[in-house]
Amino acid sequence: MNMKRREFSRVAALAALAPSVWSPAQAQPIKPIAGKDFLVVDPRAPVEAPAGKVEVVEFFWYNCPHCSAIEPSMPGWIKNLPKDVAFRRVPVAFNDTFAPQQRLFYALEALGLVEKLHAKVFQAIHVEKINLAKGDAMLDWVVKQGVDKAKFETQYNSFSVATKATRAAQLQNAYKVEGVPAIGVAGRYYTDGSLAGGMERALQVAVALVSDARNAR
Repeated sequence: MNMKRREFSRVAALAALAPSVWSPAQAQPIKPIAGKDFLVVDPRAPVEAPAGKVEVVEFFWYNCPHCSAIEPSMPGWIKNLPKDVAFRRVPVAFNDTFAPQQRLFYALEALGLVEKLHAKVFQAIHVEKINLAKGDAMLDWVVKQGVDKAKFETQYNSFSVATKATRAAQLQNAYKVEGVPAIGVAGRYYTDGSLAGGMERALQVAVALVSDARNAR
């Protein structure tokens, strides 16, 4: 499953539909079918990966229950990606209310804290039921994680973070992202849980698409 643009206001109702945790060890070789398991992106989306690397993008939203459910699987999946893959996360913004959490992610990234706190943000929202959508609650939570308040605020309000948030929205639109979590590959291919029949299988599809993208270079 994944969360569609029109469904983001129904977070609580959709939480019960979240997928089970998937392990990379469960992956089986598959041959994904265009139009069924994934979509071909035309025109191609921009990529930031250096030459010789295949870019893989995870589109997510911290408030999305499906993103939260798949998050425990992601570190292992990322670790097992081929060596020529350049992976990055991109927080979506289907409307302006998403922007604070985009800035949250990019502020954490600027401070080198994504590995430490990314999963904890999901935990805070979906398990501890803390509202981290904006404002004082977000700042209070970040400070409680041991982050310097002034440094976080500086990054959160920086031009650099604002620029990254804008580019994230542009990339989301270039890939025509309709729901999260979703995966973009090499600016060429897009898949998500709705297309692939579950987010666990979408991760397998993405790995197969990396091979296709590599061969197409």
